[in-house]
Amino acid sequence: MDAVLAVEARDVRKGFGPVTALDGMSLAVKPGEIYGLLGPNGSGKTTLIRTLAGLLRPDAGEVRVLGLAPRAAVSSGAVGYMTQSPALYAELSVDENLRFFAALEGVTDADARVEEALRRVDLLDRRRATAGTLSSGMRTRVSLAATLLHQPRLLLLDEPTVGVDPALRRDFWQHFRSLAATGVTILVSSHVMDEASRCDRLGLIRSGRLLAEGSAGELVARADAADLEGAFLALAAATA
Repeated sequence: MDAVLAVEARDVRKGFGPVTALDGMSLAVKPGEIYGLLGPNGSGKTTLIRTLAGLLRPDAGEVRVLGLAPRAAVSSGAVGYMTQSPALYAELSVDENLRFFAALEGVTDADARVEEALRRVDLLDRRRATAGTLSSGMRTRVSLAATLLHQPRLLLLDEPTVGVDPALRRDFWQHFRSLAATGVTILVSSHVMDEASRCDRLGLIRSGRLLAEGSAGELVARADAADLEGAFLALAAATA
């Protein structure tokens, strides 16, 4: 497999009992690219991201992350993974949660990194708040801050802006774009069309299969549709 690619999957299959989550999924993501996985709930997006994060082993196929097996890439500290549900300790403060995750990742300049992360997600004034008392949107912001602490080369973001207000969502995407400009690769799942259109390339996924790839404009043109949602529906119907 090509070690130059940030993410490469070939004919990946994964099932859970009678349910097939990934059905021959193949994907190639270049360094510095923002690649979006777009599909409805149950399409296989989270299973693919968890496989890339080394949390699931494929039943068949090959996967490489930054030229390494997924678990090796994660162990090296080169990968940041943000889960769909924030994995925070409810009894700890925002600041304590971030310092704990910084320690896990071996971050040496934790004071500066935590300060910058809190500023990035606009939570400096809530750093002493207990995580369990935060709204779902604020917990999502803390989770993103924790993912960025160790400055990974690859970000795996599973629905990263669910519950985040539109203004902060725009700020997040400006930051994602600035990270990509420095060579950081971002693979993000979403079912929100306007958010998906911010990606460099999209992979439309249904039933564990990749229906089509391209920029939002290319997919709309290919499907002869008026918008990205129409393109998804048209391409899904064409490949049914």
